Amino acid sequence: MITTTTALREQALRLAERSWHVHPITPYRKKPPILDQWEARASTNPEQIHDWWRQAPYAIGIATGPSGLIVIDLDAPKPGEPIPEPWAARGITTGAGVLRALARERSTTLTPTYTVRTPSGGWHLYYTTPPGTTLRNTQSTIGWKIDTRAHGGYVLAPGNPLPPHGYELVDDREPAQLPTWLHQALTPTPAPGRSTPAVAATTNPHGYVAAALEGECHRVRTAPPGRHNAALCRAAYALGQLVGADLLDHHTAQAELTTAAHALISADCDCTPHEITRVITTSLTAGIANPRRTRPRSAA
Repeated sequence: MITTTTALREQALRLAERSWHVHPITPYRKKPPILDQWEARASTNPEQIHDWWRQAPYAIGIATGPSGLIVIDLDAPKPGEPIPEPWAARGITTGAGVLRALARERSTTLTPTYTVRTPSGGWHLYYTTPPGTTLRNTQSTIGWKIDTRAHGGYVLAPGNPLPPHGYELVDDREPAQLPTWLHQALTPTPAPGRSTPAVAATTNPHGYVAAALEGECHRVRTAPPGRHNAALCRAAYALGQLVGADLLDHHTAQAELTTAAHALISADCDCTPHEITRVITTSLTAGIANPRRTRPRSAA
């Protein structure tokens, strides 16, 4: 566990030499002090890194998307948290156990890769993203207690000081490419029954639906303290109405809202990934049940 400013700066420089984009993290808070556009500001520039770590003894974040990484975050349940079936019946109690079981079901094993042990007793498995693909953060998409960090996400780097043992590097090999079966699990399947105009609307950057999607996500990202829940509910409901009208793909709406809501998790409030997922799911469902009736006019 690294404890001095000099050592943290040197670790950040070593990570940047791997072409991993780093950024400051407020010590013991796991949140960037730069809440606005932190991903775009993450850097491999030694001068920028020296400047950051002259200001304060920051912990180190790795912006996974710009670094070409996807990190599989395997967590363990909190004390007293129930283990869902069928995992409990099989004696599986952690995200790592779930991932191993899913690999066995596909007659494969987990590809060895760069690995970090987290203070909570979980694991970060670092992989590179397949060429030509863009993956985003997910929560429990692969399975229970398995999240991912990709575009729009970050992880705390090995060596960061956080009790009881910090983020401990346990395998320093170069990250392997994300296994095909995991890539498939994280690649959305097109929703059935979508019309050609609906698909075109979501891919046209000047279209009404694309503008609505960006506008609602912007509303979420910039929600003021005390209004996070209300802004997320309103945005998810509005996009749910477009989903219900077959103008927007359900997975696209959920994924973009989840990415936008990452700013709420990083802010100084009580928002949690679980609560954000619950609000998005509930509000999208309510909007879908009340679809928008008037189809938008074509953009000029």
